[in-house]
Amino acid sequence: MKPSLIAKLDQLSEHLVELTQRLSSSDATANMENYRRLTREHAEITPVVELYHRFRQAEQDLKTAQEMLSDPEMKEFAEEEVHSAKAQLEQIELDLQKLLLPKDPNDERNIFLEIRAGTGGDESALFAGDLFRMYARYAERQRWQVEIVSESPGEMGGYKEIIAKIVGQGAYSKLKFESGGHRVQRVPATETQGRIHTSACTVAVMPEADEVADVVLNPAELRIDTFRASGAGGQHINKTDSAIRITHLPTGIVVECQDDRSQHKNKAQAMSVLAARIMDIQLRERQSKEAATRKSLIGSGDRSERIRTYNFPQGRITDHRINLTLYKIEQIMDGDLEELAGALMAEHQAEQLASLSGEG
Repeated sequence: MKPSLIAKLDQLSEHLVELTQRLSSSDATANMENYRRLTREHAEITPVVELYHRFRQAEQDLKTAQEMLSDPEMKEFAEEEVHSAKAQLEQIELDLQKLLLPKDPNDERNIFLEIRAGTGGDESALFAGDLFRMYARYAERQRWQVEIVSESPGEMGGYKEIIAKIVGQGAYSKLKFESGGHRVQRVPATETQGRIHTSACTVAVMPEADEVADVVLNPAELRIDTFRASGAGGQHINKTDSAIRITHLPTGIVVECQDDRSQHKNKAQAMSVLAARIMDIQLRERQSKEAATRKSLIGSGDRSERIRTYNFPQGRITDHRINLTLYKIEQIMDGDLEELAGALMAEHQAEQLASLSGEG
């Protein structure tokens, strides 16, 4: 293991001892906020330090086994022990590196999911509807909440555009690799000749911004318009100017929200989406700088980049970033995204490990 990692783990071991002492002191609960913070930190560090102790023990076992090699009677047994201890050391080192990987501060956040129909007209809007159902079913399996913020239905069904908020622990960590171009190949229901059409949608997954800390919105840079909601909202929705359109003048971002009867609620929801979009632009700028030096699954910030193809006649889904093809299109479209999400997460972790081992 690299000296820089050993040094970091030694520091963490010492820090854990210090935390344990502070938590067991008589006045530990005098400040409950501080007590909770220390308890959380203790819980985060403990598994890392315990694994590091196992690593040290495995090192000791290897040393003992190597010393036994010089004894002719013990040689065969010692060789087995050396082999076993080396394999154990390698595995523990890898597990330790994973535990020490930098955590994405947005991983636990709620998200805004935006799906827009692209090339392909009505068929693209239908596919946007299918994608939304896929993510909504996945959210259901995770016991997350899905709230539609705004929707623009397609003429034949589906959506020209839909924005939803997904509320649930770890929503961003599980879905952050979904941003990009999604392409579908299938025979449209509207096609009499039975020819396969290709159409596309873009998906954007953005962590919900912490209104206070993440994005400062200057009221002077916002233009807020009210208008009457249109579409299938029932008769009551059209009687008042409850729909809100906010334009962020410096970036030209426009957000509309008309799903609630209350103008106040629509404005709050639109501000929330606007903050998430601005934070998303900042995130993507950072990622494109990182992507210049290394391949990144979250992409270079180009949302039009094609990431996945859904081929219905062949029953397959291919993720182009990790060259993964799965022949379970029906299950995936029904929200069974665990295998895909897991593979993308594992690849991202491998990429982080590679850059970690390239440092220091």
